[in-house]
Amino acid sequence: MTQTHQPDQIRNFAIIAHIDHGKTTLTDQLLQLTGTVSLYDFKERMMDSNPIEQEKGVTIKLAPVRILYQDYVLNLIDTPGHVDFGYEVSRSLQACEGAVLLVDATQGVQAQTLANYEKAHALGLKIVPVINKIDAPLANIENTMLEMIEFFGVKEEEILLCSAKTGEGVPALLDEIVRRVPPPTNHSQLEKSNDSEQLKALVITSVYDNHQGVVAYVRVVSGEIKQRDELFLMFSGSSYSPIEIGVFNPKKQATGILRKGEVGYVATGLKTIHEVKIGDTITHKKDRSQVAPLPGYKEPIPMVFMELYPIDNGKFQELKDSMEKLKLHDAALTFVPTHSQALGNGLRVGFLGIFHAEIVRERLQREFGQELIATAPSVKYQVITKKSETLVVESPSQLPDPSQIDSLLEPIAQTTIFAPTWQLPPIVEFVRRKRGQLQNSINSGSRTKLSYLIPLSELIYGFHDQLKSLSSGFASMEYSVADYQRIEAVKVDILVNKEVIEALSFISLENQAHERAKKIVQKLKEVVPRHLFEIPIQAAIGGTIIARETVKAFRKDVTAKLYGGDVTRRMKLLKKQTEGKKRMKQFGKVSLNQDAFLAVLES
Repeated sequence: MTQTHQPDQIRNFAIIAHIDHGKTTLTDQLLQLTGTVSLYDFKERMMDSNPIEQEKGVTIKLAPVRILYQDYVLNLIDTPGHVDFGYEVSRSLQACEGAVLLVDATQGVQAQTLANYEKAHALGLKIVPVINKIDAPLANIENTMLEMIEFFGVKEEEILLCSAKTGEGVPALLDEIVRRVPPPTNHSQLEKSNDSEQLKALVITSVYDNHQGVVAYVRVVSGEIKQRDELFLMFSGSSYSPIEIGVFNPKKQATGILRKGEVGYVATGLKTIHEVKIGDTITHKKDRSQVAPLPGYKEPIPMVFMELYPIDNGKFQELKDSMEKLKLHDAALTFVPTHSQALGNGLRVGFLGIFHAEIVRERLQREFGQELIATAPSVKYQVITKKSETLVVESPSQLPDPSQIDSLLEPIAQTTIFAPTWQLPPIVEFVRRKRGQLQNSINSGSRTKLSYLIPLSELIYGFHDQLKSLSSGFASMEYSVADYQRIEAVKVDILVNKEVIEALSFISLENQAHERAKKIVQKLKEVVPRHLFEIPIQAAIGGTIIARETVKAFRKDVTAKLYGGDVTRRMKLLKKQTEGKKRMKQFGKVSLNQDAFLAVLES
C-alpha cells in the first residue's frame, strides 16, 4: 500500500510541445530531481519504453508516472509531439487539470505547439508556459517570449525559463506546478458538476499483458477502485474483478486501490482486446444503471490508408493476429481484410498519417516478425453516385465504374505552417503548386503563421520533407481534416504483363493523370526484374492505354553447352525456348517486390 493523499494534494498534468522541444528530457529531469528513479536505475528517455521510441527519439505513446514532491502527488503524463499522434495528446489531456506548455528557445513556437495549446485551452486546463533550452548557444529567449505572448495570449510574468538538459529552473517549475495547477476536486470536463461518489473512471489507454490480460490505464474521476470490486465497462458491457491495481513509479507498482483524482492502472484479466475501449467509463457493476458515462473524447478518424500483404501468404492469419494486438495500444488503427489477385490475402489499414504508418509497419516487423509488402498510401474519398448515394472509398480498387459516378470528393485539411518570414516566398510558391488555398497569415517579428486549406492527398506524398528542405529545417506544420471538396479525377490502372495489378492502381487529377502515369511506368521498368520473356508495363484509364514501357527479356542461350554439329538438337532446343517464351508471356506470373509499390509513391 502507498501513502494516502487527499484529492487536494494531487496534481494531474501533461507536458505538451512540438516534437524535439524537450518534453521527454524534462520528464527525465523531473524523475531524477524528485528521486522517483534512482541514479542506478535511471536511463535516458526513461518513459519511452518501446525500442522504436528510443531509436527515433520520438515519443509515440502517452506514458504516465507518479511523482512524489514534498506533500504532493504529481501525476505526469508524457505526450507525443509528432502531428500523427495528436490523438494521444487529446486523450492525455482528458485526464489532467493542467498542462506544461514547453517551447524550445532555439526554434520558437511551432505548428504542433499551437495545436496542443488549443487542445488544452479548449478543455479548460491551466496552462503553465515554459521556455526550454535556455542554455543552448542559439537560444533566443526574447523572441521566443514575444511569440508566446503573441500566439498564446500569455503574460510575460507567467513564462518560466528552464533547461531540461542541465536542470536549471526545473525546481522552480515543480513549485509552480503545485501552485498553479488546480487539484482534481472538480474536473469541469469530466464531472460536469456531479458530486456523486459513485465510481467513475476514464480509460485513457491500454496495453495487453500475457499474464494479466488487458491492462487499462485510468483516471479516477469519482469514487474508488479496490481489489475485490466487481467492475463494469459501460461501453462494452463487460464485467470483471481486477487482478491487480496500482500506479506508475514509472514501472507498475501494485497498491490495491485507486482513489478519486488518481491516475493508475487496472489489470482486468480480460483476454479479448475489444472488451476494453479507450475512452470507456469504468464503474461498479451494482451501480451501472445509476451512473452516466463520462464524456470521453472524440474518436480519432484515420484518413490515410495502405494495404499490407505478407510476403508469405500462408502467414495472413499471423498478420491479422498481430494487428489485433497492436490495435489494443493504438485507438486510431483500423483494418479490414482485403484480397488482390496479384498479392493474395492482406489487410487494408487506416492510419492518421505516413509517420504513423511507418511506426506500425516497423512494429509489425520487429515485434511480430512480419515481412510485408505495402501499397502506396491513399486518402478517404467520397463518391456521389448517379443514384445520389454517398460511398466512402478508401482504396482506388473500391471506386465504382465511372458510368455510375456523379461526382468525386476529396478531403481537405486545415493546415498551419510556421516559417521564418524571410523564407516565405519559396514556401508560398510550393504550397500553391500543392493546390493550397491561403486563409490568413499572422506575422510575429521573424516568424509568420500561415493558415491554408490543402488537399490531404497532397500532404501525404512527401509534403513535410519538402517543406523542411525549402526552409533549411526551420518550418513546421500541423493539420487536421476539415471538409471535402469536389475534384475532377480518374482512376489509373497499372498493368504488368497485361494483368491489372489493383494494388498499384491510383487516383489522379484528370489533368495530371498522363504525366504521372508516364513517370510510374518508367520507374516500374527500372524495378521490375527481367524474365525470359518481355514484360509490357502499361497505364490505362478505363480501356485506354495512356503510357507504356517494356522490360526486355533475358536471352538464355539454351545451346551454350552444345558443342559440335548436333544441328537437329540445337534447333529443337531453340524452338522449345521460343514456345516457352510464348507460354510464359501468356500464362507466366511476374514477381513484384516492394520497389514496384514504392514507384507509385515516388512518382
